[in-house]
Amino acid sequence: MSGTSPELPIVVLDALMPTAQRLVVNRRGSMVWEVESHRGRYAVKIGYPIEATADWPAQPWTSLAPAREGTVLHRIGSDDSAYGEWERGTWNVQPWREGPDLHELWKPCREPGSRTEPHSSEALGCVEALAELHAMGWAHGDVQPAHFIIGPERTHLIDLALAGGGHVPEQYDFPFRGCLVHYEAPEIARSVLATGEAEATQEADVYALGASLLISATGQRAVEYPDDAPHPEQRRAVASGRRRPVRAPGELGRLIDTMLSPDPGDRPTVQEVREALRQATPG
Repeated sequence: MSGTSPELPIVVLDALMPTAQRLVVNRRGSMVWEVESHRGRYAVKIGYPIEATADWPAQPWTSLAPAREGTVLHRIGSDDSAYGEWERGTWNVQPWREGPDLHELWKPCREPGSRTEPHSSEALGCVEALAELHAMGWAHGDVQPAHFIIGPERTHLIDLALAGGGHVPEQYDFPFRGCLVHYEAPEIARSVLATGEAEATQEADVYALGASLLISATGQRAVEYPDDAPHPEQRRAVASGRRRPVRAPGELGRLIDTMLSPDPGDRPTVQEVREALRQATPG
């Protein structure tokens, strides 16, 4: 990587020998590439530390995130993935997942005056992907609409760098400091505000899934705060446990309402959500 022209690290080029490559994401501390090679089509994630600026503190953990995700992928049985180190951080390679994310898929539901309702089968695909991870003893930690990729045969849950519940090698581990505040459960927000850290839990994942379904179906966040509010202010609003009424239709709306309970003990498990949606899904 150099200057304004990002490049894949030599170690990744040597491992994959790409026939085509496309930079998909280039943001603070990470890059994601779509890479084709004789072995298949892959997502390649590259991490490097974020330098301190006048507006942002240094974030060294971003350099470790790809390798941490790689270790989680191995723990849950993903054989077609790899990870390693380069001179500025770590990288991982995993199968490319084709398809729209949940927010993109449900865009027609959010159009002004639209009568299009979200398909329960599509919601069920997201729930089943999370239920599969929970059944292996893990919590995702960063559930959000962009991390559900609705493929032609199944829905994939991606971006496992913040997952908790199993062993992660110490050299690649770092504390969990919450996720995108729009999808953060109140108990996570309170812990981060109090200590700077939290623990990823399956109960918090269920809250985040409910918030993801809600915003994708209606365009509304679970908790109301100004769009330009600073992160601590957003987090305090979430930590209060007060939220908007759920406007999503039918059984999906009822389920989202229970998933967004401020008390984690009152939320259904993802397996319970799955069974309710299966009963509500035709065919």
